[in-house]
Amino acid sequence: MNTDSALWAVVPAAGIGCRFAADSPKQYQPIAGRPVLGWSLAALLGVRNLCRVSVAVSGGDHRFSELPEAEDGRVRTCTGGGTRQASVQAALEDLLAAGAQRDDGVLVHDAARPGLTAALAQTLVDTVGDDPNGGLLAMPIGDTVKQGDSGGTVEATLPRDRLWLAQTPQFFPLGRLMDALAHAHRVGATVTDEASAMEAQGFRPRLVMGSQRNLKLTHAADRLVLEALLGEGLA
Repeated sequence: MNTDSALWAVVPAAGIGCRFAADSPKQYQPIAGRPVLGWSLAALLGVRNLCRVSVAVSGGDHRFSELPEAEDGRVRTCTGGGTRQASVQAALEDLLAAGAQRDDGVLVHDAARPGLTAALAQTLVDTVGDDPNGGLLAMPIGDTVKQGDSGGTVEATLPRDRLWLAQTPQFFPLGRLMDALAHAHRVGATVTDEASAMEAQGFRPRLVMGSQRNLKLTHAADRLVLEALLGEGLA
């Protein structure tokens, strides 16, 4: 990335939420009167100078077009894949087709993190700047961390002073991220976030302080927390 590079965003939203017991994918579940994906997109669209956001949806998705955010001219869709990694790759290719350049910066955000704010995403972009290593929002671990054995008993207590919980958005040079994800695919490596793909290529992404509000909707219980946070408009 350089100071003249454009800013783009990607949201992988092709999942069916198999761990989330509901009658529709979790990205379309209502939280405080608004679909989860709607919250996530609204935050990204509030980032300064954002050119486009490509949302990777599943084939036959009929819900996305009903979102008010889908009417924004900066929002595009593409068909995602069977994994997060494949969906991100598809969305990056879609951005190239829309005019993105490999030196541009791209934000990758979980569809199921509705607590993101535009200000928090902007802080990530401003903090990382043109660092080729990129960066991500993350939270330092505050609880004592236990390592368990196969029998479900404590095997060790791990030092937590250098441990962080990764969040999104994650922000990288578009071309380098594409190369890192392609390499992971070639070697058969499964990456759970974009930072790990970059790390495997020798990059050291910057950790930028996230927020407890930026919680991912993974289990049904998370919904209660997010309803409280977003329903009250808490920062």
